[in-house]
Amino acid sequence: MSTEFRLKKLRGSGGYVMASVNDDQQRKGNLGGPDLFLAPIGRLDSEKISKYYCNTCEKEYEGSPRIDYESPNEVVADNLVLLEKGQYLCTTCGSVLAEYRNFSKPDEKADVGPARPQAPQQPPYAAPTPEPQIPVQAAETSGVKTFNSVIGLSVYDAEARRVGVVKEIGIQPGQSGIILAITKTDGTAAVVKWEEIRKIGEIVLLGGEVSSDIRCAKCGNTNTPSSKFCETCGNKLK
Repeated sequence: MSTEFRLKKLRGSGGYVMASVNDDQQRKGNLGGPDLFLAPIGRLDSEKISKYYCNTCEKEYEGSPRIDYESPNEVVADNLVLLEKGQYLCTTCGSVLAEYRNFSKPDEKADVGPARPQAPQQPPYAAPTPEPQIPVQAAETSGVKTFNSVIGLSVYDAEARRVGVVKEIGIQPGQSGIILAITKTDGTAAVVKWEEIRKIGEIVLLGGEVSSDIRCAKCGNTNTPSSKFCETCGNKLK
């Protein structure tokens, strides 16, 4: 694989950076669309970043943004370790340009197993309907993550790939369980059932991959990818 560096625009949720990246980093940042994204690449050498743009300031700056990171080495699930987490921050206003999480599978040939339970002092999150309880990290105040605090969290699949962010939480018409509506990294929408979530903490960790949902052309309802007929009006889906 080539080690040649090329200047590329890498997008984040709050701006972008112009950085010199190699082929491997470019491959990680390519999520299937025309744009490259900063989060899947992780922490770049600040010397490789020539400039950045902050959405909050609406201004481009020369040089690198501030990069804050830590290495928790936290076992978040069987055969899945959170090695490092960090943020790219605007040096002027402090806004987050991008966040990243670097995971590792100690056994690359094995699947990711069930999420590890949290510390005893962190009570499980109880859903308002009789769904499986999911351990979560305690909030700073009450020790419980509210629905609002989950919105905006990054979503990762079972292979530790960032797939998008949580847009909203609710119940679909005609359905009994809670669902997460996700905006995927390619801009498409997806729906995840509550029981498909392995862990909610600083991230949302899923038990599998995420597929784009299907919107009914007749009533506009969002249906799961496996649906052949609309779950609300019964209209046949393409």
